[in-house]
Amino acid sequence: MNDSTGESAEIKEKSGWWGRLTGGLKRTSSALGTSIDSLLNKRPLDPAMLDEIEEALIRTDLGMEAAARVTDAIAKGRFNENPTPDEVKTIIADEVAKVLEPVAKPLVIAGAKPFVILVIGVNGSGKTTTIGKLVSKLSAEGRKVVLGAGDTFRAAAVEQLKIWGQRTGAKVVAREPGADSAGLAFDAISGAKTDGADVVIIDTAGRLQNRTELMGELEKMVRVIKKVDETAPHAVLLVLDATVGQNALSQVEVFGKTAGVTGLVMTKLDGTARGGILVAIAQKFGLPIHFIGVGEGIDDLAPFSPKDFGRALAGLE
Repeated sequence: MNDSTGESAEIKEKSGWWGRLTGGLKRTSSALGTSIDSLLNKRPLDPAMLDEIEEALIRTDLGMEAAARVTDAIAKGRFNENPTPDEVKTIIADEVAKVLEPVAKPLVIAGAKPFVILVIGVNGSGKTTTIGKLVSKLSAEGRKVVLGAGDTFRAAAVEQLKIWGQRTGAKVVAREPGADSAGLAFDAISGAKTDGADVVIIDTAGRLQNRTELMGELEKMVRVIKKVDETAPHAVLLVLDATVGQNALSQVEVFGKTAGVTGLVMTKLDGTARGGILVAIAQKFGLPIHFIGVGEGIDDLAPFSPKDFGRALAGLE
């Protein structure tokens, strides 16, 4: 009886997430699906049509390399045939999943206590909201979490973290507006060691990747963190806003050089028709993708499943 109850709860949870994922990628899958449907209704598959399909894939920000890979797979043995839209979408879903499979890795918290997570990204990418969802998950797992309010320039970010701390029982280390963020990180980690905390999550100010002085501050924060624990930060999560499209590629490159990004969180997939950018990033950088966000709810930050993502992107049920 208990087994069946657990199984039905699992099915319900999966279907709930699938609904949010397909809903979140609706703008992308609709744009792609409309192009494929209209093309395949005209004539049998030929090289010219294949070029048009490739262009439709590139418009989703899938990237040139991945788009070429997908169209090559569609072309194999299919010229002068009449594949259905769903057959083509299935090939797209399968090829996207193959690109993403190597980078779909959970965030593993182990090997250090406290385990220090530095969360970085540009203004408005969703860092503080992502931290709130993450601390909620970790607290639910029974982990003792300390939050460092390192975005000392934005009072709203500090207040947001304090609210998450109250909700989850996590301790929040904060300072007055404009305080040195590196010093705050030092204090948060030192205090967490004393308190026996399991995880420290440090928020940072949003910074544009082309602002040299701001990236210098981030480098300083990493150096200061290493003074408390030379192995820290143990995870550096770059939060990317899917709606920025190709600009996300330069963010990954610059933040990677500055702070040693170890994994990615992609947010706001529900706000873009260019959800393929995740595939382009995976193809170019090969960085682990830990979570994707398709909404504001606490359950909208979920471990990344390449197969589900591929099917949702292609518009398959």
